[in-house]
Amino acid sequence: MKHFAPLSLALCLLLISCKQKPIERTFSIVPQPVEIAAFAGEFQLSGLTKVAFENVSPRDGAMMYITNVFEKFFVNPTFTTPEKCKKNAIVFSLNKEHDPVLGDEGYRLNVSKNKIHIQANSTAGLVYAFQTMYHLWDGMVVTHAPSKKSDPSVTIPCVKIIDYPRFAWRGVHLDVSRHFFDVDFVKRYIDVLALYKYNVFHWHLTDDHGWRIQIDKYPKLTEVGAWRPERPDSEWRTPKPNQPGEPMTYGGFYTKDEIREVVEYAAARGINVMPEIELPGHCSAILAAYPELACDSYPYRVEVGAYWPPKAILCAGNPKVMQFLKDVFDEVTPLFPFEYVHIGGDEAIKTNWEKCPKCLSKAASMNLDNLELLQGWMVREIESYLNSKGKKMAGWIEIIDGECNETSLIYAWLGKGKTLKAIERGNSIVQCPTSHCYIDYYQADKSTQPDAIGGFLPIGKVYSFEPVYEELSAEQAKQILGVQYNLWAEFLFTEKQAEYMLLPRVLAGAEVAWCAPDNKNWERFKTALPYQKTRLNSLGYHFCDDVVEMPE
Repeated sequence: MKHFAPLSLALCLLLISCKQKPIERTFSIVPQPVEIAAFAGEFQLSGLTKVAFENVSPRDGAMMYITNVFEKFFVNPTFTTPEKCKKNAIVFSLNKEHDPVLGDEGYRLNVSKNKIHIQANSTAGLVYAFQTMYHLWDGMVVTHAPSKKSDPSVTIPCVKIIDYPRFAWRGVHLDVSRHFFDVDFVKRYIDVLALYKYNVFHWHLTDDHGWRIQIDKYPKLTEVGAWRPERPDSEWRTPKPNQPGEPMTYGGFYTKDEIREVVEYAAARGINVMPEIELPGHCSAILAAYPELACDSYPYRVEVGAYWPPKAILCAGNPKVMQFLKDVFDEVTPLFPFEYVHIGGDEAIKTNWEKCPKCLSKAASMNLDNLELLQGWMVREIESYLNSKGKKMAGWIEIIDGECNETSLIYAWLGKGKTLKAIERGNSIVQCPTSHCYIDYYQADKSTQPDAIGGFLPIGKVYSFEPVYEELSAEQAKQILGVQYNLWAEFLFTEKQAEYMLLPRVLAGAEVAWCAPDNKNWERFKTALPYQKTRLNSLGYHFCDDVVEMPE
């Protein structure tokens, strides 16, 4: 019978190859992976499934996050070693040798009937793979834990996925100054970002309407600067002045321990937290607490409602101001391991500087031709100080008017012309133009929507954004680090409203940030939206149901 061996071997190989033949299958993964191939069959996930972590400690924050999600759905899950995971197992494997295809955040996800194997170069990559696997779970929604270990409540289709992001910077912003959101909501917000593979949470902690971070050396920042009068939402557009003796009962702030808690929570989900401390403008809350830092004797207050133009500005000619800022950053920077700190720099109205003897004298002493250059001096001083503490500086695009350093990371919100100017200067860019990235704008017919600041940004237009302009050279294109979606809180009176403005537009943004242009497809994305909404609904999130078509 030996002469039949080659034929038998060929038959076996044929059978194996047939089993591995890809099939047509539609998935609702957002953002869409780079490469995905479907195969016949499913992996049955149950309480008997074993889970192992290879080349990474189970106590690592990211692995504990994954473990905690499993524990929400399985009774006493079996966590073991990779050697014991021959079948009915999921193995998360951190590569010992760098896989150049995957880069820093990519992953490979292989699902067969007997085993799921996930590989990545970083723990963030393992988390992103886990999110993709979660998108594949039996319609993506699991509403109960199995009643016993043998209950096969979840199935995952057999697939092979290779995936990695287009942009290294994929951010979402939250303004907690205009309306304060507590730690539980901030975590809930971060959970959404994690589901869709964002990696930067921009925490806008200070502004005219409230100072939100504990600073031990300046306790009045939170004793005074974190509170304002409680007013009806209807008064936001036309606020009344603070009344004598009116209780300051609306607001709040985060203690240092709460900041650390949020930072750790985000890190476990592959997300960096970048704080923003506004300077030199948008500082009414500072001046209400420490009026000696102003140019004048005007009785500044923590603002309520619309405030324009925002004339409050720190006195550039007062040496106490620079010391104040350095003291603040001395306490802020240790709380945030991320390499970047955002210093604002936008909409700094110079009216007070124009009539301030100290500011005019400071500008004259440095032979500055205009007061934008005085702001530029402040920004460069702060960037140098942050550098001395091992940090890099980010700021809104207006800081280029004061000739900021080329090392400053520019948040480009004012449109193409100014962005191209920043690129020509050599600055790196995070794209966040109002035209495509301001998700505090209306997203559907105004008559059907909750009150918003204005503008119109439907989900289709969010999806249409191309962050790299055609006229950029290949080298200039590298200066575009990524994109960010900004959620300002002037009209976010409740947590529900915040979620509603975020969702589902942030899903469209996820594809802009993650997917190469030829991997984006509006029709495919639109088909995926109902499944994603069902999933978000099962998690208790609120979202807008209107889908507006792509712009012509």
